[in-house]
Amino acid sequence: MPASPIRKLVPFSDAAKAKGIEVFHLNIGQPDIETPQLALEAVRNYTEKVVKYSPSEGTYSYRKKLCEYYEKYDIHIEPDEMIITTGGSEALLMSFLTIMDPDDEVIIPEPFYANYNGFAKNVGVKVKPIFSSIETGFALPDIAEFEKAITPKTKAILICNPNNPTGYLYSEEEMETLRQIVLKHDIFLISDEVYREFCYEDAVHYSAMKLKGAENNVILIDSASKRFSACGIRIGRMITKNRDVLTAAMKYAQARLSPPTFGQVAGEAALDCPQSYYDDIVKEYQSRRDVCINGINDIEGAYCTTPKGAFYIVAKLPIDDSEKFCTWMLTDFNYNGKTVMMAPASGFYSTEGRGIHEVRISYCLKKEALQEAMAILKKALEVYPGTINN
Repeated sequence: MPASPIRKLVPFSDAAKAKGIEVFHLNIGQPDIETPQLALEAVRNYTEKVVKYSPSEGTYSYRKKLCEYYEKYDIHIEPDEMIITTGGSEALLMSFLTIMDPDDEVIIPEPFYANYNGFAKNVGVKVKPIFSSIETGFALPDIAEFEKAITPKTKAILICNPNNPTGYLYSEEEMETLRQIVLKHDIFLISDEVYREFCYEDAVHYSAMKLKGAENNVILIDSASKRFSACGIRIGRMITKNRDVLTAAMKYAQARLSPPTFGQVAGEAALDCPQSYYDDIVKEYQSRRDVCINGINDIEGAYCTTPKGAFYIVAKLPIDDSEKFCTWMLTDFNYNGKTVMMAPASGFYSTEGRGIHEVRISYCLKKEALQEAMAILKKALEVYPGTINN
Protein backbone atom coordinates (compact mmCIF):
# COMPACT_ATOMS: atom_id res chain seq x y z
CA MET A 1 0.00 0.00 0.00
CA PRO A 2 1.34 3.46 -0.87
CA ALA A 3 1.53 6.01 1.93
CA SER A 4 -0.86 8.95 1.68
CA PRO A 5 0.90 12.09 0.41
CA ILE A 6 -1.77 14.04 2.28
CA ARG A 7 -1.07 12.47 5.68
CA LYS A 8 2.47 11.02 5.53
CA LEU A 9 4.09 14.24 6.77
CA VAL A 10 1.86 14.48 9.86
CA PRO A 11 4.65 13.32 12.25
CA PHE A 12 6.74 16.28 11.09
CA SER A 13 3.88 18.73 11.64
CA ASP A 14 3.26 17.22 15.09
CA ALA A 15 6.95 17.69 15.93
CA ALA A 16 6.83 21.31 14.73
CA LYS A 17 3.77 22.01 16.88
CA ALA A 18 5.52 20.40 19.88
CA LYS A 19 8.24 23.03 19.45
CA GLY A 20 5.63 25.78 19.58
CA ILE A 21 5.44 26.46 15.84
CA GLU A 22 2.01 27.25 14.40
CA VAL A 23 1.26 25.16 11.31
CA PHE A 24 -1.15 26.29 8.60
CA HIS A 25 -2.67 23.07 7.25
CA LEU A 26 -3.03 23.38 3.48
CA ASN A 27 -2.40 19.66 3.05
CA ILE A 28 -5.85 18.21 3.69
CA GLY A 29 -9.36 18.87 2.38
CA GLN A 30 -10.93 19.27 5.82
CA PRO A 31 -13.46 22.12 5.52
CA ASP A 32 -13.64 24.55 8.45
CA ILE A 33 -17.16 25.74 7.58
CA GLU A 34 -19.57 24.54 10.25
CA THR A 35 -21.58 21.38 9.66
CA PRO A 36 -25.26 22.36 9.21
CA GLN A 37 -26.97 22.60 12.59
CA LEU A 38 -30.02 20.70 11.35
CA ALA A 39 -27.78 17.66 10.70
CA LEU A 40 -26.31 17.82 14.20
CA GLU A 41 -29.75 18.35 15.75
CA ALA A 42 -31.10 15.28 13.93
CA VAL A 43 -28.49 13.15 15.68
CA ARG A 44 -29.11 14.81 19.06
CA ASN A 45 -32.85 14.20 18.69
CA TYR A 46 -32.52 10.53 17.75
CA THR A 47 -35.16 8.75 19.87
CA GLU A 48 -34.82 5.05 19.02
CA LYS A 49 -34.10 2.89 22.08
CA VAL A 50 -31.65 0.69 20.14
CA VAL A 51 -29.16 1.74 17.45
CA LYS A 52 -29.87 -1.10 15.05
CA TYR A 53 -28.19 -2.24 11.87
CA SER A 54 -29.52 -0.28 8.95
CA PRO A 55 -30.30 -2.13 5.68
CA SER A 56 -27.11 -3.05 3.83
CA GLU A 57 -28.09 -0.74 0.96
CA GLY A 58 -28.92 2.11 3.38
CA THR A 59 -32.21 3.33 4.79
CA TYR A 60 -35.00 3.75 2.27
CA SER A 61 -35.94 7.21 3.57
CA TYR A 62 -32.40 8.50 2.98
CA ARG A 63 -32.14 6.97 -0.50
CA LYS A 64 -35.54 8.39 -1.47
CA LYS A 65 -34.56 11.84 -0.26
CA LEU A 66 -31.29 11.64 -2.20
CA CYS A 67 -33.28 10.96 -5.35
CA GLU A 68 -35.15 14.22 -4.74
CA TYR A 69 -31.82 16.00 -4.28
CA TYR A 70 -30.51 14.69 -7.63
CA GLU A 71 -33.69 15.78 -9.40
CA LYS A 72 -32.63 19.38 -8.74
CA TYR A 73 -29.68 18.69 -11.05
CA ASP A 74 -31.78 16.94 -13.68
CA ILE A 75 -30.32 13.58 -12.63
CA HIS A 76 -33.03 10.91 -12.49
CA ILE A 77 -32.32 8.08 -10.04
CA GLU A 78 -34.51 5.55 -8.22
CA PRO A 79 -33.85 4.50 -4.60
CA ASP A 80 -32.99 0.95 -5.70
CA GLU A 81 -30.26 2.26 -8.02
CA MET A 82 -27.95 3.27 -5.17
CA ILE A 83 -26.11 1.72 -2.26
CA ILE A 84 -25.24 3.89 0.75
CA THR A 85 -21.62 3.34 1.74
CA THR A 86 -19.17 4.17 4.50
CA GLY A 87 -17.91 7.30 2.79
CA GLY A 88 -17.13 7.77 -0.88
CA SER A 89 -14.02 5.65 -0.29
CA GLU A 90 -16.02 2.49 0.28
CA ALA A 91 -18.14 3.28 -2.78
CA LEU A 92 -14.96 3.41 -4.87
CA LEU A 93 -13.56 0.24 -3.36
CA MET A 94 -16.85 -1.61 -3.94
CA SER A 95 -16.88 -0.42 -7.55
CA PHE A 96 -13.35 -1.71 -8.11
CA LEU A 97 -14.18 -5.05 -6.48
CA THR A 98 -17.39 -5.41 -8.47
CA ILE A 99 -16.25 -4.67 -12.02
CA MET A 100 -12.58 -5.72 -11.99
CA ASP A 101 -10.56 -8.84 -11.33
CA PRO A 102 -6.90 -8.98 -10.29
CA ASP A 103 -4.58 -7.75 -13.09
CA ASP A 104 -7.39 -5.83 -14.81
CA GLU A 105 -6.67 -2.20 -15.60
CA VAL A 106 -8.26 1.17 -14.85
CA ILE A 107 -7.30 4.33 -16.76
CA ILE A 108 -7.04 7.51 -14.71
CA PRO A 109 -5.92 10.96 -15.88
CA GLU A 110 -3.07 12.05 -13.62
CA PRO A 111 -2.55 13.78 -11.26
CA PHE A 112 -5.36 12.05 -9.36
CA TYR A 113 -6.62 11.57 -5.81
CA ALA A 114 -3.86 9.53 -4.23
CA ASN A 115 -6.12 6.96 -2.58
CA TYR A 116 -7.20 5.71 -6.02
CA ASN A 117 -3.80 4.01 -6.04
CA GLY A 118 -4.56 2.47 -2.67
CA PHE A 119 -7.93 1.10 -3.77
CA ALA A 120 -6.30 -0.40 -6.87
CA LYS A 121 -3.60 -2.04 -4.73
CA ASN A 122 -6.29 -3.47 -2.44
CA VAL A 123 -7.99 -5.19 -5.35
CA GLY A 124 -4.87 -6.14 -7.32
CA VAL A 125 -5.85 -3.83 -10.20
CA LYS A 126 -3.32 -1.93 -12.31
CA VAL A 127 -3.61 1.83 -12.75
CA LYS A 128 -2.87 3.06 -16.27
CA PRO A 129 -2.22 6.81 -15.95
CA ILE A 130 -2.54 9.30 -18.79
CA PHE A 131 -0.86 12.63 -18.32
CA SER A 132 -2.73 15.92 -17.96
CA SER A 133 -0.51 18.96 -17.81
CA ILE A 134 -0.51 22.10 -15.68
CA GLU A 135 0.19 23.99 -18.92
CA THR A 136 -3.32 23.08 -20.18
CA GLY A 137 -4.89 23.64 -16.77
CA PHE A 138 -5.14 19.83 -16.39
CA ALA A 139 -7.74 19.49 -19.15
CA LEU A 140 -8.87 16.03 -20.24
CA PRO A 141 -6.12 14.36 -22.30
CA ASP A 142 -6.72 13.86 -26.00
CA ILE A 143 -8.90 10.92 -27.02
CA ALA A 144 -5.87 9.40 -28.76
CA GLU A 145 -4.13 9.06 -25.39
CA PHE A 146 -7.03 7.01 -24.06
CA GLU A 147 -7.03 4.82 -27.17
CA LYS A 148 -3.32 4.11 -26.71
CA ALA A 149 -3.85 3.13 -23.08
CA ILE A 150 -6.78 0.76 -23.66
CA THR A 151 -5.98 -2.97 -23.73
CA PRO A 152 -8.10 -6.15 -23.43
CA LYS A 153 -7.51 -5.84 -19.65
CA THR A 154 -9.04 -2.35 -19.44
CA LYS A 155 -12.30 -2.38 -17.49
CA ALA A 156 -12.85 1.27 -16.58
CA ILE A 157 -11.91 4.92 -16.81
CA LEU A 158 -12.00 6.80 -13.52
CA ILE A 159 -12.37 10.57 -13.25
CA CYS A 160 -12.93 13.03 -10.41
CA ASN A 161 -15.16 15.93 -11.46
CA PRO A 162 -14.53 18.60 -10.19
CA ASN A 163 -11.06 17.25 -9.69
CA ASN A 164 -9.07 16.51 -6.59
CA PRO A 165 -6.17 17.51 -6.62
CA THR A 166 -6.31 20.03 -9.50
CA GLY A 167 -9.74 21.68 -9.16
CA TYR A 168 -10.33 21.13 -12.88
CA LEU A 169 -13.99 20.99 -13.96
CA TYR A 170 -14.67 18.77 -16.99
CA SER A 171 -16.84 20.37 -19.65
CA GLU A 172 -19.88 18.81 -21.29
CA GLU A 173 -17.75 18.31 -24.43
CA GLU A 174 -15.09 16.45 -22.48
CA MET A 175 -17.73 14.27 -20.84
CA GLU A 176 -19.12 13.51 -24.30
CA THR A 177 -15.62 12.39 -25.35
CA LEU A 178 -15.58 9.95 -22.44
CA ARG A 179 -19.05 8.69 -23.41
CA GLN A 180 -17.78 7.85 -26.89
CA ILE A 181 -14.77 5.98 -25.51
CA VAL A 182 -16.64 3.85 -22.97
CA LEU A 183 -19.34 2.91 -25.46
CA LYS A 184 -16.84 2.09 -28.21
CA HIS A 185 -14.87 -0.25 -25.94
CA ASP A 186 -17.77 -1.30 -23.67
CA ILE A 187 -15.97 -0.35 -20.48
CA PHE A 188 -17.14 1.51 -17.36
CA LEU A 189 -16.86 5.19 -16.53
CA ILE A 190 -16.51 5.69 -12.78
CA SER A 191 -17.25 9.33 -12.03
CA ASP A 192 -16.30 10.65 -8.59
CA GLU A 193 -18.51 13.72 -8.15
CA VAL A 194 -18.17 14.49 -4.45
CA TYR A 195 -17.35 18.18 -5.17
CA ARG A 196 -20.39 18.74 -7.43
CA GLU A 197 -21.57 21.93 -5.70
CA PHE A 198 -18.17 23.61 -5.68
CA CYS A 199 -18.20 25.28 -9.11
CA TYR A 200 -17.09 28.88 -9.57
CA GLU A 201 -17.70 31.86 -11.85
CA ASP A 202 -21.03 30.48 -13.06
CA ALA A 203 -19.36 27.27 -14.26
CA VAL A 204 -21.82 24.37 -14.56
CA HIS A 205 -21.14 20.81 -13.48
CA TYR A 206 -22.06 18.14 -16.03
CA SER A 207 -22.67 14.76 -14.41
CA ALA A 208 -21.75 11.44 -16.00
CA MET A 209 -25.30 10.34 -15.19
CA LYS A 210 -26.50 12.64 -17.98
CA LEU A 211 -24.57 10.81 -20.71
CA LYS A 212 -27.29 9.47 -23.00
CA GLY A 213 -26.93 5.85 -24.04
CA ALA A 214 -24.16 5.17 -21.51
CA GLU A 215 -26.43 4.50 -18.53
CA ASN A 216 -25.24 0.89 -18.12
CA ASN A 217 -21.59 1.97 -18.33
CA VAL A 218 -21.64 4.70 -15.68
CA ILE A 219 -21.00 4.34 -11.95
CA LEU A 220 -21.45 7.52 -9.93
CA ILE A 221 -19.53 8.00 -6.67
CA ASP A 222 -20.80 10.62 -4.25
CA SER A 223 -20.46 11.65 -0.61
CA ALA A 224 -21.87 13.92 2.09
CA SER A 225 -18.41 14.72 3.50
CA LYS A 226 -17.34 17.83 1.58
CA ARG A 227 -20.79 19.11 0.61
CA PHE A 228 -21.89 19.48 4.22
CA SER A 229 -18.48 19.84 5.88
CA ALA A 230 -19.19 16.51 7.58
CA CYS A 231 -16.21 14.30 6.73
CA GLY A 232 -16.52 12.36 9.99
CA ILE A 233 -20.03 11.00 9.41
CA ARG A 234 -18.56 8.65 6.76
CA ILE A 235 -21.51 8.52 4.40
CA GLY A 236 -21.22 8.11 0.64
CA ARG A 237 -23.01 6.23 -2.13
CA MET A 238 -22.47 4.16 -5.22
CA ILE A 239 -25.07 4.80 -7.94
CA THR A 240 -25.63 3.02 -11.25
CA LYS A 241 -28.40 2.00 -13.64
CA ASN A 242 -26.58 -1.27 -14.28
CA ARG A 243 -28.53 -3.97 -12.43
CA ASP A 244 -25.78 -6.58 -12.70
CA VAL A 245 -23.30 -4.20 -11.07
CA LEU A 246 -25.77 -3.38 -8.27
CA THR A 247 -26.50 -7.06 -7.63
CA ALA A 248 -22.81 -7.87 -7.35
CA ALA A 249 -22.02 -4.80 -5.24
CA MET A 250 -24.78 -5.71 -2.80
CA LYS A 251 -22.82 -8.83 -1.88
CA TYR A 252 -20.01 -6.60 -0.62
CA ALA A 253 -22.52 -4.32 1.08
CA GLN A 254 -24.04 -7.30 2.90
CA ALA A 255 -20.60 -8.62 3.85
CA ARG A 256 -19.81 -5.39 5.69
CA LEU A 257 -23.34 -5.47 7.18
CA SER A 258 -24.50 -1.82 7.05
CA PRO A 259 -23.44 1.81 6.66
CA PRO A 260 -23.34 4.01 9.79
CA THR A 261 -26.81 4.68 11.22
CA PHE A 262 -26.06 8.09 12.76
CA GLY A 263 -24.25 9.16 9.61
CA GLN A 264 -27.38 8.47 7.59
CA VAL A 265 -29.52 10.36 10.09
CA ALA A 266 -27.24 13.39 9.75
CA GLY A 267 -26.91 13.03 5.99
CA GLU A 268 -30.67 12.83 5.46
CA ALA A 269 -31.31 15.91 7.59
CA ALA A 270 -28.57 17.89 5.81
CA LEU A 271 -30.47 17.55 2.54
CA ASP A 272 -32.98 20.05 3.93
CA CYS A 273 -30.38 22.84 3.72
CA PRO A 274 -31.75 25.73 1.66
CA GLN A 275 -30.14 26.77 -1.63
CA SER A 276 -28.67 29.77 0.19
CA TYR A 277 -26.43 27.36 2.14
CA TYR A 278 -24.80 26.13 -1.08
CA ASP A 279 -24.62 29.66 -2.52
CA ASP A 280 -22.86 30.99 0.56
CA ILE A 281 -20.20 28.28 0.73
CA VAL A 282 -19.46 28.53 -2.99
CA LYS A 283 -18.98 32.30 -2.64
CA GLU A 284 -16.71 31.79 0.36
CA TYR A 285 -14.56 29.13 -1.31
CA GLN A 286 -14.19 31.17 -4.48
CA SER A 287 -12.83 34.10 -2.47
CA ARG A 288 -10.41 31.75 -0.69
CA ARG A 289 -9.32 30.31 -4.03
CA ASP A 290 -8.55 33.79 -5.32
CA VAL A 291 -6.36 34.54 -2.30
CA CYS A 292 -4.24 31.47 -3.04
CA ILE A 293 -4.04 32.05 -6.79
CA ASN A 294 -2.94 35.65 -6.32
CA GLY A 295 -0.48 34.65 -3.62
CA ILE A 296 1.13 31.89 -5.68
CA ASN A 297 1.35 33.85 -8.91
CA ASP A 298 2.92 36.73 -6.97
CA ILE A 299 5.91 34.50 -6.16
CA GLU A 300 8.76 34.68 -8.66
CA GLY A 301 9.03 31.40 -10.57
CA ALA A 302 5.73 30.02 -9.20
CA TYR A 303 2.65 29.31 -11.29
CA CYS A 304 -0.89 28.00 -11.05
CA THR A 305 -4.00 28.14 -13.20
CA THR A 306 -7.45 29.24 -12.03
CA PRO A 307 -9.45 26.07 -11.31
CA LYS A 308 -13.23 26.18 -11.70
CA GLY A 309 -14.16 23.65 -9.03
CA ALA A 310 -13.48 21.77 -5.75
CA PHE A 311 -11.19 23.51 -3.23
CA TYR A 312 -7.70 22.52 -4.36
CA ILE A 313 -4.90 24.01 -6.41
CA VAL A 314 -1.86 22.30 -7.88
CA ALA A 315 0.90 24.89 -8.02
CA LYS A 316 4.25 24.68 -9.76
CA LEU A 317 7.04 26.04 -7.56
CA PRO A 318 10.72 26.77 -8.31
CA ILE A 319 11.91 23.83 -6.20
CA ASP A 320 14.09 20.77 -6.74
CA ASP A 321 11.78 18.22 -5.09
CA SER A 322 8.28 18.73 -3.68
CA GLU A 323 8.52 16.08 -0.95
CA LYS A 324 11.86 17.45 0.24
CA PHE A 325 10.48 20.98 0.20
CA CYS A 326 7.25 20.12 2.06
CA THR A 327 9.25 18.22 4.68
CA TRP A 328 11.79 21.05 5.02
CA MET A 329 8.95 23.51 5.62
CA LEU A 330 8.04 21.53 8.73
CA THR A 331 11.46 20.51 10.01
CA ASP A 332 13.76 23.43 9.17
CA PHE A 333 11.72 26.54 8.47
CA ASN A 334 9.43 28.94 10.25
CA TYR A 335 8.68 32.61 9.84
CA ASN A 336 7.80 34.42 13.04
CA GLY A 337 7.03 31.05 14.62
CA LYS A 338 4.75 29.90 11.82
CA THR A 339 5.01 27.54 8.83
CA VAL A 340 2.89 25.91 6.15
CA MET A 341 2.04 22.25 5.54
CA MET A 342 1.28 21.22 1.94
CA ALA A 343 0.97 17.91 0.10
CA PRO A 344 3.75 17.01 -2.36
CA ALA A 345 2.04 16.70 -5.75
CA SER A 346 4.39 13.85 -6.70
CA GLY A 347 2.16 11.66 -4.54
CA PHE A 348 -0.80 12.37 -6.83
CA TYR A 349 0.96 11.00 -9.90
CA SER A 350 1.31 7.32 -10.70
CA THR A 351 4.18 7.93 -13.11
CA GLU A 352 7.60 8.08 -11.42
CA GLY A 353 9.26 11.49 -11.58
CA ARG A 354 6.15 13.55 -12.27
CA GLY A 355 4.96 16.30 -9.93
CA ILE A 356 8.35 16.82 -8.28
CA HIS A 357 8.08 20.58 -8.84
CA GLU A 358 4.43 20.79 -7.79
CA VAL A 359 2.45 20.94 -4.54
CA ARG A 360 -1.23 20.51 -3.83
CA ILE A 361 -2.82 23.24 -1.75
CA SER A 362 -6.22 22.90 -0.10
CA TYR A 363 -7.85 26.27 0.53
CA CYS A 364 -10.09 25.16 3.38
CA LEU A 365 -8.81 27.79 5.82
CA LYS A 366 -10.23 31.27 6.34
CA LYS A 367 -8.98 34.01 3.99
CA GLU A 368 -6.87 35.71 6.67
CA ALA A 369 -5.03 32.45 7.39
CA LEU A 370 -4.53 31.80 3.67
CA GLN A 371 -3.09 35.28 3.13
CA GLU A 372 -0.60 34.69 5.92
CA ALA A 373 0.22 31.21 4.61
CA MET A 374 0.97 32.60 1.13
CA ALA A 375 3.30 35.22 2.66
CA ILE A 376 5.10 32.48 4.62
CA LEU A 377 5.44 30.35 1.47
CA LYS A 378 6.99 33.28 -0.37
CA LYS A 379 9.51 33.82 2.44
CA ALA A 380 10.34 30.11 2.50
CA LEU A 381 11.17 30.02 -1.21
CA GLU A 382 13.58 32.91 -0.72
CA VAL A 383 15.75 30.80 1.62
CA TYR A 384 15.05 27.17 0.66
CA PRO A 385 18.38 25.55 -0.35
CA GLY A 386 16.73 23.76 -3.28
CA THR A 387 15.07 26.79 -4.86
CA ILE A 388 15.65 26.87 -8.62
CA ASN A 389 16.64 30.30 -9.88
CA ASN A 390 15.08 31.31 -13.20
